[in-house]
Order: sequence, then C-alpha cells, then structure tokens
Amino acid sequence: MATRSYKVPVGFLRTVSEVEIVESSRRSVQIEVTKRGGVKVRMPFGMGRETALGFLRRRADWVDAHVLRIRQQLGSNAQARGMSEAPFSEADLKALKKAARADLTERLKKWAPLVGVTYGTVSIRAQKSRWGSCSSAGNISLNCLLALTPEFVRDYVVVHELCHRKEMNHSARFWAEVGRVLPGFKEAKKWLRENGNALVARLPE
Repeated sequence: MATRSYKVPVGFLRTVSEVEIVESSRRSVQIEVTKRGGVKVRMPFGMGRETALGFLRRRADWVDAHVLRIRQQLGSNAQARGMSEAPFSEADLKALKKAARADLTERLKKWAPLVGVTYGTVSIRAQKSRWGSCSSAGNISLNCLLALTPEFVRDYVVVHELCHRKEMNHSARFWAEVGRVLPGFKEAKKWLRENGNALVARLPE
C-alpha cells in the first residue's frame, strides 16, 4: 500500500514537539503512540493536514498520558533493554561514539533552527561527569552514552546545550527557553536521574 510520511511541529502537546503524519489509502484517521514514545497520525490521502491535527488536538490529553506512561516504562525497563552492569570495552566505546555522532549531529541540525541559534564544532566523548556541554564559543560536547538512551532523552540533551547559546547558565530564563522548545523536557531529566548512573558506572576507570 502506497504511503507518504513526514513530520510536522506541534505546540499543543506537552510531551512531544513534533508528530509524524502518515498518509495512505486508509478510510479513517488514527493516532498511534509508538513504543519509543513518539506520535504518529495516520490519515487518508486528501484529508488535509489541519483536519488531522485538529483530530489530534481534541485528543491531546489522551496522547500526553500515553506518551508519559511509555516513557516511564522505558525508564523502569532500562536493565531489560540491555543496560547490564558489565564494563564497556574499548570496542564498545568506539561503536557508541560512532553511533552517537551519527545520531546527535543530525539532532543538532534539526533543533538549532528551532532554538534559533548556531553552533561550532561538535565533540563526542565518553564522560563520567556530564551528558553535554557548550563553550562560550559555541562548541558542543556530547556524551557517547546518549546512544543508549531513548530518543526523547537525546533530544533533551541536545536542546539543553543549544539553549546555552542564549543563556550560559541555568537561570530561570534558561529553563524557560528549554521549556519553550521542548515542553516535555522534565521527563527526560527524570529518566537521566533514574537511569544515567547505571550507564556511567560501566565506563572504564
């Protein structure tokens, strides 16, 4: 069955900043919350994006509740998803750095225009003390362990560092900017708080 899919930004959901629209020859519109906590709107060809988004808006509370539930499950099932206690080998870290660079550089390209900033060089490192950092020159460093976190966590860390291009601190204005771009960021902070130490503990001494 032929389909057409694309992502569009939304401002009325608390948990996600964009949804995927999937058009096909189906007869009705359907909302799907994916197993990774993303949102898809499946609709018939010719229905029109605004009609589909209106359908989504009317069910915003239901969607947010389901996304939050899935994110909580992702956090509680972290060990079951492969986060063992075995230390990472050099080969593991090399693979993580490669995967993180491919993923996170794309996320920086995606989110920088939405934050309204530019950035300099990008470094991917295995770090025990932080998930990311941004220098006054706009150079960004990100932890390769992010490759093992859910997508919404990776988005949060990227947005967090990009927002430092506007506020080089953690003031109320900084957090307001993070919340403007990524309304559901507190769930990502919670995930890192509950699961991050288990990942960092696997880094070699």
